[in-house]
Amino acid sequence: MRDPGSITYTAAIESAAAMDTSPPRSDLAQRVWREAARRGCTEAARCVVLGDGSLGIGNTAWELLPQAIQILDRYHAKEALYRTAQSIFGATTAEAKSGALAGCTERDDGKLRAILSALRPPIASSTEAAQCTVYIFRHRRRRRYPEFHAQGLCPSTGVLETGCKVVIGTRLKRAGMHCTVAGANAIIALRCAKLSGRFEDFWERRSMPVQAAA
Repeated sequence: MRDPGSITYTAAIESAAAMDTSPPRSDLAQRVWREAARRGCTEAARCVVLGDGSLGIGNTAWELLPQAIQILDRYHAKEALYRTAQSIFGATTAEAKSGALAGCTERDDGKLRAILSALRPPIASSTEAAQCTVYIFRHRRRRRYPEFHAQGLCPSTGVLETGCKVVIGTRLKRAGMHCTVAGANAIIALRCAKLSGRFEDFWERRSMPVQAAA
């Protein structure tokens, strides 16, 4: 459940990469931190970070919001299980479908050991099974779905995925669209401000230097 008007957006075409030994944060990390601080995440009683399982998102979350509960998007976990079942049994076989669905059911019940046990036999002959095992085990603390449900937390990134389409896709991915990175970022900034209910504030901040110079 979300409060009306509680969603805000921040986005740009920028890199999330930064050297581990480099003190400056990546552009994406800086953007996330600014929005999190503006929304009061640092003072919130409970903070949650949803991710798709990439190491970059997890590491950024640990750095910026170490107190946050990290959750692996359930549909990315399902996708990993489906892909592994198809690799082992074949994409169109009944075994692939039933195996993936059984694994998803067990995962939703929090039965981590059952999934790892099912993946163990084909590890020797399937690279996909080995990778899936590492993926599932690495994110075991982010996959405590029964516990998250009991706390009333959302375990899926559907709202974020929709935000990508609403903010960026519907404007910049139309047929025949061509943009420079700078031009695209300018449009994205305007759309984020508009959809976040901060359009007037956006222009007010940018008019202040002009008024001061005059």
